[in-house]
Amino acid sequence: MASLPDDPQLPIEDDPDALSVRLMRRVQAGDEAAFEELVRLHQGPVIGTITRMLGDPDEAHDIAQVVFLRVWKSAARWEPTAKFTTWLFTITRNLVFNESRRRSRKPAWSMDEPRSDDSDDRPREFADPSARPPDVDAHQAELERAVDAAVQKLPENQRLAVILRRHEDMDYEQIARILDTSVSSVKSLLFRARTTLRESLRGYLDQ
Repeated sequence: MASLPDDPQLPIEDDPDALSVRLMRRVQAGDEAAFEELVRLHQGPVIGTITRMLGDPDEAHDIAQVVFLRVWKSAARWEPTAKFTTWLFTITRNLVFNESRRRSRKPAWSMDEPRSDDSDDRPREFADPSARPPDVDAHQAELERAVDAAVQKLPENQRLAVILRRHEDMDYEQIARILDTSVSSVKSLLFRARTTLRESLRGYLDQ
């Protein structure tokens, strides 16, 4: 990936959003190197969010490509009226919700049971005895899989709110803008989601 040229008028920013705005201004001028850097900065969170929403890493990469293609095509009309990540994850939300609804209209098989079976064939993450006792890592890995499975069963708005809050550390206001709703609605979504998750994970939490 090409490196960005130095810009004496724009000092290096500690704020990731300020850096994203700088890059988007260059993208608006057709700077492909700036676009590549923008993708590098944000593709991890975008792919991670899509994967947690859909449970399919391969498809997450495909959808993420569409997300960034839309960023490129929409750059001329973009204005920094909100955080860059708010705009980026709004595009992500639209594509993920469209895919979720397409799946619900045309289910091919259960998305949960095969994944549960497949998880037994995955390499164990606690193979290194110098880290922590295997039983501790085994329980932690099992708990994380149980949490992911429980999150997958939440309604899509609740699911995305939980993912953005838990994994992207977004505040209520930013999540509200991404979901196109109010802050109070986001708090309600998260409250209902946490209540459902506590019930679903009761067997693990009581251990």
